[in-house]
Amino acid sequence: MRGTTMAVEAADAVTAGSGPRRAAPTREQARRIRRIRRSGAYVLLVISTAIFVLPFLWMVTTSLKSDEDNLAFPPQFIPDSFHFENYARGWSGSLPFTTFLVNTVLITALSMLGNLVSCVLPAYAFARMRARWAGVLFAAMLATMMIPREITLVPKFILFSKLGWVNTYLPLIVPEFFGVALYIFLLRQFFTTIPQELIDAARIDGASELRILWTVMLPLSKPAIAAICLFSFVSNWNQYLEPVIYIRSTEKFTLPLGLGMFSGQYATQYNQMMAVALLSMLPILVLFFIAQKTFIRGVTLTGIAGR
Repeated sequence: MRGTTMAVEAADAVTAGSGPRRAAPTREQARRIRRIRRSGAYVLLVISTAIFVLPFLWMVTTSLKSDEDNLAFPPQFIPDSFHFENYARGWSGSLPFTTFLVNTVLITALSMLGNLVSCVLPAYAFARMRARWAGVLFAAMLATMMIPREITLVPKFILFSKLGWVNTYLPLIVPEFFGVALYIFLLRQFFTTIPQELIDAARIDGASELRILWTVMLPLSKPAIAAICLFSFVSNWNQYLEPVIYIRSTEKFTLPLGLGMFSGQYATQYNQMMAVALLSMLPILVLFFIAQKTFIRGVTLTGIAGR
């Protein structure tokens, strides 16, 4: 009985295999399929790029409009005449944007320094130093990323107000020296890609942990450091919520707060606002294009590496 069943199954397999098979595509057909897929991908990329670039182009054209064109209906995408004087009028007008720029640079530079100092050390500890509760501490650190930023605003404001830090830059700078979970995670992921043999060789030569971090890890981690610096720069340069809470004096305002002052009670100078906003974006664009390759490499490695 068992032999008969096996014979029937073998006959069914032969019958199924003897049916008509789909012919494999020729080389020309395969090339045509690849060309169609590539064209579809290019079309999607062009559409996506247009969607993201269109608001920026609208911002540029608005900065070149006259005061009358700002109120035109229907709105014109390309103005009849270009008014480049909007940039000088917006920057050197009634608002001291040069002072705002100096304040923003000061806060951003000190905050970037705080991010690097406070994130490199714990990232190296989580990546290369062994402790009993290291995994639990790392998970607890990552769990802080799930806490919305808005939840901590009221407790922080009460704390800083009791310390007398309101209307100073300390609430914007000091917290950056206590680490950012995302930056620690990215640096830790990159540190794990550095060969352990280099660290062991440095320890055999008598190097301390801080010396290993300074002479071995950091020189090999330039892409990750560049990515963290750019993230920190953009985050602190465009920061609006916390400065508007803690800063009260106009002479201590930052660029985002200054841009908000263009919105008046009865009218808003959109052309000058967009002109100053474009000038405020220039440092970010210049920094990105200068460190573009290093930044992309750092983001790629910190995103896929780790063990």
